[in-house]
Amino acid sequence: MKQIIQSYKTGVMEIVDVPFPTCSDNEAIIQTSCSLISAGTEKMLIDIAKKSLIGKAQARPDLVKQVLNKVKKEGFIPTVQKVMTKLEVPIPLGYSCSGTVLLSGRNINGIQAGDRVACAGAGFANHAEINVVPKNLIVKIPDNVTNEQAAFTTVASIALQGVRQCNPTIGEKIIVIGAGLIGLITVQILKANGCDVLAIDINQNRLELAQKLGADITAISQDAIAGAEAFSQGIGADAVIITAASKSERIINEAGEISRMKGRVIMVGMTPMNIPRDIYYKKELDFRMSMSYGPGRYDSNYEIGGQDYPLPYVRWTEQRNMETILNLIAQKRLDVDSLISHRFKFDDVLQAYDIINGKTPEPYLGVILKYDTSKEHKSQNPVTENIQRAHSDDKVSIGFIGAGNFAQSVLFPHLSKLDCEFHTLVESNSINFSVMTKKYKINNTTSNIDEMLHNERINTVFITTPHNLHYKQIIQALSAGKHVFVEKPLALNEAELFEIRNTYEKSGRHLMVGFNRRFSCHTQQIQERLSVVKTPLIMNYIINAGAIPVSHWIQNPKLGGGRIIGEVCHFIDLVQYVCGSIPVSVFASSIHTDNRNLSKNDSVQISLEFTDGSIGNITYHALGDSSLPKEYFEVSGGGVTAKLYDFKKTEITQNGKTKRLATGSQEKGFRNEYQCFFEAVKGLKPTPIEFNSLYTTTLTTFRVLESIQTGLRLAI
Repeated sequence: MKQIIQSYKTGVMEIVDVPFPTCSDNEAIIQTSCSLISAGTEKMLIDIAKKSLIGKAQARPDLVKQVLNKVKKEGFIPTVQKVMTKLEVPIPLGYSCSGTVLLSGRNINGIQAGDRVACAGAGFANHAEINVVPKNLIVKIPDNVTNEQAAFTTVASIALQGVRQCNPTIGEKIIVIGAGLIGLITVQILKANGCDVLAIDINQNRLELAQKLGADITAISQDAIAGAEAFSQGIGADAVIITAASKSERIINEAGEISRMKGRVIMVGMTPMNIPRDIYYKKELDFRMSMSYGPGRYDSNYEIGGQDYPLPYVRWTEQRNMETILNLIAQKRLDVDSLISHRFKFDDVLQAYDIINGKTPEPYLGVILKYDTSKEHKSQNPVTENIQRAHSDDKVSIGFIGAGNFAQSVLFPHLSKLDCEFHTLVESNSINFSVMTKKYKINNTTSNIDEMLHNERINTVFITTPHNLHYKQIIQALSAGKHVFVEKPLALNEAELFEIRNTYEKSGRHLMVGFNRRFSCHTQQIQERLSVVKTPLIMNYIINAGAIPVSHWIQNPKLGGGRIIGEVCHFIDLVQYVCGSIPVSVFASSIHTDNRNLSKNDSVQISLEFTDGSIGNITYHALGDSSLPKEYFEVSGGGVTAKLYDFKKTEITQNGKTKRLATGSQEKGFRNEYQCFFEAVKGLKPTPIEFNSLYTTTLTTFRVLESIQTGLRLAI
């Protein structure tokens, strides 16, 4: 199937072929009929993408600050490499489309294959022949609404949410600044609410269209104040809705000037918001932001997880706003046909963007892309190579499941420097697919894991998918006779862990978890020096982890498992490796707080006892300054003290003498980890980490959570 993407690095647009996707129980696969180019939003993304690195930095100073903090923590070269990797990820364009359901997930009620639907969401409702869309971003199209009309649903919902924030009442005089797509839809919704409307814009043609669509009066931007004076009979507007996109501060100033005492100003568009205190203070104006297309936006539990808000308490969500728009169109109270200025076949989409970019200068408003729905799209995309007899394990031939941020920034760059074959990529995300296949020349692709696992040429599988998928994919790969490397965690609960153990013991294959820190030259130097010490060790590990929102998918017990299972496992593995012994008991406690923005399990104190009498204390917290180094490890035993500073510097002191190792930038052991695993696959060395260690580390994270809950020291 085809999709249009744009390079964030160069600004170049292209139509790419991507594999047919798969969907979860909370998603549906949609064959697109029409999509709407949102000229304002998409042009902004296009303009930023075309800027130089300096221009991008000037446009996003917030990201520059993050990069500078990363340089302090990880070093210049690793940070630059990650930034460049990020820039290479293209932008999916589009967020408002209509189409026909090809496959509906089991958890989606009321929508089935063959239904016409409108879809929303950046990254979901793309300009693509096929889209995978979560259930809360899909609504059925009424019979008397065309696919073209339904393609406006998302954009129109943005306008509707702005009106809801305005909370208009019948007879109020409301001014709309900006007569683009959203502004013209806003005018119509306000008229349907019984309001008097003044539309203001710099474009006279758009003002004429605004009047045709119901605006009582219009005014060119230069005459905004005079027009508002006449419109409101000198009182001022009851409310001003800003739907314009501009870099001028004049708009926010004028919105205050043309408002009445105690009026409302609602920001829907994109303009500077340096609110002039004198104007807004003396009128005691109410300034409100409108959050895109409604409640649920930016909430991953709603948009991705499919968790709806109860209607009695949240009457209007994204999805219910979309339904309202389609009903307004069906009842002929919202005219979107008059907003269409251009129609293009999807194959000619680059011509459409030439108009928006100004390369082909002509006026435009609503630009519709029409797709060839007569094409047949296969629901499976087989590996593009005939299955051959299995390779001998003297050659590492890899099938990759997942190609997200970690795979792009860490895994593939390191593996590309080692002796292995990138055989097949399993990836349903079209953007990740496009980046990885082009950069690493992976010719064999599929969105179906079974297709890859049945290819006997592949002897090794790398899994870098979301945490909740690891267990099932490990079982599948081991059962198919593949060696498995999985990024942490190994499992999210004991039942999964036990089944993995049983499958592993029957498989005769190598299983490795990405506990890379033990493979760092810093850690190995410490372990080598302390391995001859005759006394138990006392270890202290402090991790300044930084905060992650409680709404983040990692914090969801069913998706990410939480940060103890998902990340603290790294540090349990390291202390276990340094002392060369297995933990036998654990006691853990967490902070107590009423702050709902803090997860108590993000800030914990963990005490481990080991079979050899060693003690390990892990302090993991999200309460520190994020610009400071993340990790500090100190261990003492037998008159030797070693200190590790964020994997940049190591100091080992004995008899008053200190031996130092400095690597400048962080050296966390990734490449050595992969190399050791490859040697095991080839039969040259044993598995780098014994399964009992992997098992115990994972089991310990479960005991940590149990200890926090019970307040007891627990045996592992």
